[in-house]
Amino acid sequence: MLNKKWPHGGDWKSFEDAAGRPPLDFSANISPLGVPDKVQQAIQEAAGQADTYPDPFCRELTRAFSKAHAVPKEQILFGNGAADLIYRIVLALRPKHALLPVPCFSEYRSALALAGCSISTLLLKEENDFHLPEDFPEMIPEETDIIFLCEPGNPAGVVNPLPLLLRTAEKCRQLGTVLVVDECFLDFLPDADSRSLLPYLDHFPNLIILGAFTKLYGMAGVRLGWCLCGDPQIPDRLRQAGPPWNVSSLAQAAGLAALECGDYVDRLLALTEQERSKLINALQELGLKVIPGRANYLLFKGPQDLDRETARQGILIRSCRNYPGLGETWYRTAVRSPQENRQLIRTLTDILAAAD
Repeated sequence: MLNKKWPHGGDWKSFEDAAGRPPLDFSANISPLGVPDKVQQAIQEAAGQADTYPDPFCRELTRAFSKAHAVPKEQILFGNGAADLIYRIVLALRPKHALLPVPCFSEYRSALALAGCSISTLLLKEENDFHLPEDFPEMIPEETDIIFLCEPGNPAGVVNPLPLLLRTAEKCRQLGTVLVVDECFLDFLPDADSRSLLPYLDHFPNLIILGAFTKLYGMAGVRLGWCLCGDPQIPDRLRQAGPPWNVSSLAQAAGLAALECGDYVDRLLALTEQERSKLINALQELGLKVIPGRANYLLFKGPQDLDRETARQGILIRSCRNYPGLGETWYRTAVRSPQENRQLIRTLTDILAAAD
């Protein structure tokens, strides 16, 4: 039987095959509210036209997204999830030298390595809650061709001050460095609009912003990401850097419907804010060190093999042992519904009590 080690969270199938039942999955940071009704209906209706090729330019979705976010159509590109776009960026631009603040999402490194890019890393410090250092712009080597930043960071969930990000973007502009800012989880913050670099896109032709419908709308299985490029010539280069028809007609229909799900987003943000605070307190009361992130997930430190113990109880959390700069005792958990979060805390309480 095929049994590959998956480097990310969300590998519910391996657990189900082994245990004969689905897990309670805290290892992937997906909306606990499920797929919005409008999105489900749109996918069902689009299925009737699945015998035709999808629009390779996502025209209708691009027009709707452009109107919703006040971004020119020429600066928008959609992909088969944000991961697809990460690889397209690297394969289209072919950087020779990259800088990665770590710990960070592993696909940045994987894409850069695939392109034969030399990678330098900046180790973010635990005592600073894995924030960027204030002098980060001054630390960028002149030969750097590309930098990937994640806002909020993954797995720490922390956000950096907007002035620091703008100084970084300006430094990259001066050096001719492409700055890719991954905002896939930024929409989980109530103040996302005031933290996004989107309003500054036209100021920095070297800036690329990534985002996704995946997490916010519970569309992980649909696969739909987007990128916004300060240079309007970049989207066409990215489009040519991978296979055509990478965004299915079902995904395009789902994205159009998701743009009309404002009430769903409001409910999700309220739930996430409330439950994240409660989950931070509960984890700290168990004696665990918690990084005070602001996304829909939390990074915390616990006993070695804690993820294996929770899996025995039917709960998946994300081990961070494969993140550079972390190790065997760091874990990430999603923020889910009140009932699910209480179940996680009960399970952790029992495991930690048994270990004493």
